[in-house]
Order: sequence, then structure tokens, then C-alpha cells
Amino acid sequence: MKLFVLAALAAIASTPADSPNDAFFGVLRNADTRLATIAERLTIANVELCDQRQPALGMVLHSLRQYRESDWPTVKRVFGFRAPVAVEGVIDGGAAQGAGVAANDAVLAIGDHPLPSAVADGSKPASTDRDRALALIDSTPSDRPLAITFDHDGQTVRRELAPRVACKSRFEIVIGNGYDAQADGTIVQLGEKFFEGMSDEEIAVVVAHEFAHNILRHRARLDAAGISRGIAAEFGRNARLIRETEDQADELSVYLLANAGYDPLAPGRFWRKWGGKIGTEGIFRSRTHASGKSRAKAMDVVAKTAKPSADQPIIPAMLSARSQPLR
Repeated sequence: MKLFVLAALAAIASTPADSPNDAFFGVLRNADTRLATIAERLTIANVELCDQRQPALGMVLHSLRQYRESDWPTVKRVFGFRAPVAVEGVIDGGAAQGAGVAANDAVLAIGDHPLPSAVADGSKPASTDRDRALALIDSTPSDRPLAITFDHDGQTVRRELAPRVACKSRFEIVIGNGYDAQADGTIVQLGEKFFEGMSDEEIAVVVAHEFAHNILRHRARLDAAGISRGIAAEFGRNARLIRETEDQADELSVYLLANAGYDPLAPGRFWRKWGGKIGTEGIFRSRTHASGKSRAKAMDVVAKTAKPSADQPIIPAMLSARSQPLR
């Protein structure tokens, strides 16, 4: 899909004395693909709620230069990387799988635009190669087939992917962020701890909340309102408006989940289960968010109204205000 989970810079974050092994990168691939699967489900089902769209191609891309050079032997052994950009994972039932794309296929060209064929030794970690591939895909229509050329087990093959139209947003795992989660209007970021013991449905609750912030343009609207973050976020108008956006994201997330076929009561269960266990870390902290119990109760109320039809998603009235300033 053009909705890609950006491969986490895990190798960069580790120290030379603590080089990740094959198993580590296997776990990373699994987590990235889980997140991509959840994200594609949410963004396709809720496309009618979004005013910016993109093709869903059903795959996760990453690039060799995202990883520390000292880890390249391990990274190449696990991920292949017969070219600088490759497929980290493929979503079951997605466009890539339907076209015969497999994990570890290297990306040689997007449409008629070739990608770099080699990475120079000594390159510093950077996402340049992957970003170029994403930019090329960004430039294609979201509702038309896209031809991509791959190296598949040493053979050059050209696949035609038939995308589904999805909301425009990217999703990534950030190693070292614990239970933190955030959205900046373009990207949703989750800490790695969400993938340690949580079910896909529970992760979807967190993803939907942050995705709701992007749909409602909260980051841009808070910036336009001059809202301060950090310690200042805990007081006065800053705290009031941030809390308002958090409550809105909670409400919209219930509808997003319901539209995607998740149980709308899942958020209430999530906050009752995890609110007390995780304590004050990440998205569970500070007076800018309601308590876990309060969130569960409020979201259960919203869930009673979250009943999409088979052919029409729920489109809540709050979307009409996403272009209005926060006051």
C-alpha cells in the first residue's frame, strides 16, 4: 500500500556492544507488519471520513541505509536487500500479496522510475532511499493500478498492484518510546511496548485514537492556537484545549474502529485493562488526558451509537469542525 509503516530505526538506537541478532529483526518485521495490517484496515474502512487519500498497496517498505552499517551483515541476512529498498512485510489479502509480491523482494523501479541500485559503503544511517520510493508512490493516482519492478529471488519481475483507496497517513513504530504514542498530522507513531503482550484489537484502539488526531487536524489547529507543550501543557488554556482534542480523538476513535469492523466496546475494555497497569507512562499521563476509568465510561457511551451499516460508514458531525480554529 502507499500507506507504509516506516521501518523503525532499531539498529541505530542500539549500541555497538549490543548489536541486534537475527531474531530481533524477525520480531521487528512481525511488529511492523502487524501495525501495517491494522492501519490499512482502519484507513480503507474510513476513507469517506478523510479529505486526503492515498493508494493502499498492502506492503511495508524499508531501506538498508536506515540501519547502522555495522549491522548490515545481519540485516542483509534477514531482509535480503538485493537493492537499497526492499519489502519488509506483506499484508495478508492486500494488493501486494495479490500481485505476487513477497517479503524481502527488492524494489528496483516504481512505474518507469528506477531506484538506486547500490548503497555506498560508509553511508551514514538515513531514510533517503526509502523516502524517494515513497515520494514516487505519493505522485501516483490512488485509484489506478501501479506497476512496480522487483528483484524476486534474483529474478527481475514487474508486478501490477491494484490498490484500494485509503485515508492518507503513515504509521511507524519508534524503538525506545515505551508506551508513548503521538500523531503530527501526517504520521502516527507508537512505542514498541504496545507490541509486547497486547492483542491486535488493543493496538488498534491506540492507533485509532492517534489516527483520529490526524483526521481532525489537531496538531495544526493546536499550533495555530499558539498552544504550548511540555510543562506548560499542564496549565490553563493549554491544558484545556489539549484535553478537548484528546476527548475528541477518543470519541472519533470509537467510530473509526466500528467502521473497520472492530468491536466499538473495545476502547472501554482497553482502558479498564491497561489504564491501571501502565500507570502514568506515555498516552496515559497528565491532566491533559482523562483517567482510564473516565475514558472507558465515556467511550462506552459513544459505542452505543456506533452502528455503521454494511454500505455506509458512520460519519460523525465533529468532522465539520476540523477546519475551524480551537478557542
